[in-house]
Amino acid sequence: MAKKKDEKTNVMRILDKEHIAYTPHFYAHEDGKIDGIAVAQKLGQPLPQVFKTLVTQGADRAYYVFAVPVAAELNLKAAARSVGAKSVEMIHVKDINKVTGYIRGGCSPVGMKKQFTTVFDESALQFGTIFVSGGKIGTQVELSIQDLLKLTGGTTADLVLHNA
Repeated sequence: MAKKKDEKTNVMRILDKEHIAYTPHFYAHEDGKIDGIAVAQKLGQPLPQVFKTLVTQGADRAYYVFAVPVAAELNLKAAARSVGAKSVEMIHVKDINKVTGYIRGGCSPVGMKKQFTTVFDESALQFGTIFVSGGKIGTQVELSIQDLLKLTGGTTADLVLHNA
């Protein structure tokens, strides 16, 4: 659990309410380094186990959420296929808060304003737990992918670009 009650985020409150086991992890962010790779390094965790949350909009104007390892790049064609959309594009950074309720660097697949179709990269299945944003900069939560899939109604698919 969190070190202090005031460090609880909405993500943690949702996980507590749903009786989902998690471990919070906190990192310093005063240096401004909040990209996924920097966060994984600050936490001392392997890059493939730390996931970033990406929000897209489909040609159908629906929003879709994808979670991929922090060092990976989302394959937009594979992402679109995974949700049955003709195509998807990343939303603009300025729209993240309006769509999700989160800010850049603190976007979690848990607890968005609305429940969007959510897909995790299938590589998450190889780990007992993965790390996702705790809902604010400086906070990550570690929990099982199975619990995340159940909570978000998510699925898994091969979502990342692979070098030929």
